[in-house]
Amino acid sequence: MANHVIEIEQEIKSIQNPTDFYQKLSNAAISIIDPDVVYTPDYVGIKYPNGDVPAKTGVCTDVIIRAYRKLDVDLQKEVHEDMKTNFSKYHNLTKWGLKTTDKNIDHRRVPNLEVFFERKGEKLKITDNASDYKTGEIVSWMINGKLPHIGIITHLKSKDGKRPMIVHNIGGGQVLEDCLFNFEIVGHYKYKKE
Repeated sequence: MANHVIEIEQEIKSIQNPTDFYQKLSNAAISIIDPDVVYTPDYVGIKYPNGDVPAKTGVCTDVIIRAYRKLDVDLQKEVHEDMKTNFSKYHNLTKWGLKTTDKNIDHRRVPNLEVFFERKGEKLKITDNASDYKTGEIVSWMINGKLPHIGIITHLKSKDGKRPMIVHNIGGGQVLEDCLFNFEIVGHYKYKKE
């Protein structure tokens, strides 16, 4: 583990002061790696805008939210504003029995982020070719046909150099893993706030 952390730190140093937004997002995701973050899917009331659940808790969506926030993009605010004016486009809302937006949780739901990234960003092709997944892009999965999951693609590569590593949280903290093809990919996006 210690050697892997040193390798990551060296890799980050090799890309100091990136100008590319997606490289910055990759670095931001790597900077929030913390295996001690406890997977906590509880509903939590948070401030708005720039609200967050307690730092040592979170779910997969909190990885995305926290990485973007390091680049001054508040997905809580962005998703809320889009949902407010385009509520019917967020198709899973009836599943949760919602008739209006909820600033505490809307941005923390994978299906809502998928709709937002498709609407405000770019929906990319889903393939089984690792080279089609680029630094700073977002990938979402459906695990066992029922559990939505999401992560950020980094510039770091798997040990064999074939796949990009992903920062995500599936229950073992905010971690960096070689898991791109471990689950069924259902979404592939690129988002940069204009």
